[in-house]
Amino acid sequence: MTKQIETEKPNAGNGGEENTDPRCVPIKLEAALPVGDEIAYPYYTYEEHQSWQIMFERQMELLVGRACEEYLKGLEVLQFPHGRIPPLNILSRLLNEVTGWKVARSPGLLDEKDFFTCLANRIFPCTDYIRCREEIDYTPAPDMFHDIFGHTPMITDPAFAEFYQKIGQAALNAEGEDRIRLQRIYWFTVEFGLIQSSEGLRIYGNGIVSSYNEVQHSLTDAVEKRPFDAAKIAEQDFDIWHLQPLLYVIESFEQLQEGFYDWAASRGLMPETDK
Repeated sequence: MTKQIETEKPNAGNGGEENTDPRCVPIKLEAALPVGDEIAYPYYTYEEHQSWQIMFERQMELLVGRACEEYLKGLEVLQFPHGRIPPLNILSRLLNEVTGWKVARSPGLLDEKDFFTCLANRIFPCTDYIRCREEIDYTPAPDMFHDIFGHTPMITDPAFAEFYQKIGQAALNAEGEDRIRLQRIYWFTVEFGLIQSSEGLRIYGNGIVSSYNEVQHSLTDAVEKRPFDAAKIAEQDFDIWHLQPLLYVIESFEQLQEGFYDWAASRGLMPETDK
């Protein structure tokens, strides 16, 4: 499924396949991805490093009092540099130390089966290119800012890391409508999830924390908040092209992990003995 960076896009949905951004066409792998220390650090221009710095600094300012404690702790663990793009091999080592996950270098948006196979094996496929300056507020394509800043901090949390792997395992067993149901659960949790903390409502969804507009929008009264229920989320449609009008709230990441497992097991997507 597409990992959206920003969900506010004007004039979307008016064309067919001929208008599809080629960067959004899933790639079917023909060879294994480089993982961990196999990943080389590419050459980045000064402007590319600047793009990282601009997005990093403004998101960090916005996330104070909005992002959940687990995400903020993940930022501390991963120690992202402010002024330059972080190396994926170092990121992989840090993730592996805390939750046993590794990073793979992805050439772009992966085919669904390849993507979920990575997750099932505790491997996060990450792009190593960053959006151009003209797309700094919105890009329709996956890029490393969303992948790194949005996704990897949450993978440092053991309960979320376990849930993320279970999503991959369940997806490999899903067929027909259950594949669509899993996409909905992924969207309303991994990408656009909220958590009720002792300090108040907080963000954990990757698509929110890496989005300039969604961070400011998601906790307002303009968004309907519903309690987490995997079975109900599995039937809830969503629109990727607009700021999200509906979000689901978990009480803890243990609830997220257990609630998803129970739903997936009830659909025959997880073995009953693998909880």
